[in-house]
Formats: sequence, C-alpha cells, structure tokens
Amino acid sequence: MTSVLIIEDEDRIASFVEKGLKAAGYATVRAKTAGEGFEFALNTHNDLAVLDLGLPDEDGLQLLSRLRGRGWTTPVIILTARGTPTDTVAGLESGADDYMAKPFSIDELLARIRLRLRSGSAEEPTTLSAGRLVLDLHARTVKTDDGKEHELSSREFALAETFMRHPGQVLSREQLLERVWGYSFDPGSNLVDVYVRYLRAKVGADTIRTVRGVGYRLEA
Repeated sequence: MTSVLIIEDEDRIASFVEKGLKAAGYATVRAKTAGEGFEFALNTHNDLAVLDLGLPDEDGLQLLSRLRGRGWTTPVIILTARGTPTDTVAGLESGADDYMAKPFSIDELLARIRLRLRSGSAEEPTTLSAGRLVLDLHARTVKTDDGKEHELSSREFALAETFMRHPGQVLSREQLLERVWGYSFDPGSNLVDVYVRYLRAKVGADTIRTVRGVGYRLEA
C-alpha cells in the first residue's frame, strides 16, 4: 500500500489530511515535529511526504534542505499558511516537488499526490478494478462490465474507491462515514445510505450488497 508521511504539528489539520488519505486508500505516518519527521523520513519507507513549514522545533524548509542533503529523494508536497509567490519559490528551491497554501481542498491535495506519485513511477496505476467495475482514477469515472461509463461526483468517487480497495469486505457505515467524509460516526446520519443509493443507480443495485445490521459489501 502506498504510504504518505505527514509532517504537521497541528492535530486538527493532520487528522483532516489523514482521514482524507485513508479514505483514498493510502497508509499514513504522522510526525509532529521536524525531529520526528527527520527520523521517519530516513528510517521508514514512504512514497511521498506532506510537509508543513511552521514546525515547533525547526522551519520546514530547513528540514527539507537537510533531508535532501542526505540524499533523500522522496517527493514532497509543502502544505503551509505561507502562500506568497516568494514563499512558493523558496519552497521549490529547497527541494519540494509541489506547494499548496492553506486553506486547501482535500480533493486537490489528493489529485496532486496522485500526480507526484505518477511522475515518480511508471508503474503507478491509472485504473482500479474490482468485481464488475473499473474505476478511472484520473477521469473519475466508473465503467461496468456491460461497457457503460458513468461520471462520478467527488463523494461518489471517494465512496467507490473505498469499496474497490476493499472488495468483498464488509464496511460499516461508521467506517465509510469516516473514510469518505472524515466525520466521526453519527447514528442519526443517513449520508452513507444516500450515497450508496446514488452509486447503485450507476453501477447496479446488485454490485453493492447490504449486510443487514452491519454495513455494505462490494461484490468481488
């Protein structure tokens, strides 16, 4: 599984990014300080890093320069409140591969992550297949085995991708709500059921099975 190192000291932002990445099928590792980030970067395998600049013990640009000086080549996306053109240039010159200013959209961050991973590896898949479905990760469309192709909204896409990365596995409403929307479970919410209904209308009612009292399962 593709792993993303998140170097971010703000718990709220780190949690938001982690939930979005996990919903898209990525594994995550989180460092709260530059010191932790330095150790994780050099001693654990990660396919990409998301780096904040305002770390409590060292500026993120200094950390990145130190890592690049040690021969660390992992792609880095800077995610920071510093959004001036001068800041962007400084970040890219320090060895970053991309630069995003806060506030940000999780969908845009995911798109940039996929772009950087695709640029770094010719083997990065552009489609995801499970059961009778093929999901185009770039076009955000799903094709069924009868040849029909359907466009998906951002939430439909995230829900379909979550199911297709766990074919045959029963996913509870709580798991789906957290992975797709980043929400803590609310027993009164029907968001999951509504979007499963939307998705079934496009991919077929029998493709996603209801497991009574538990959740839903994509037929593998």
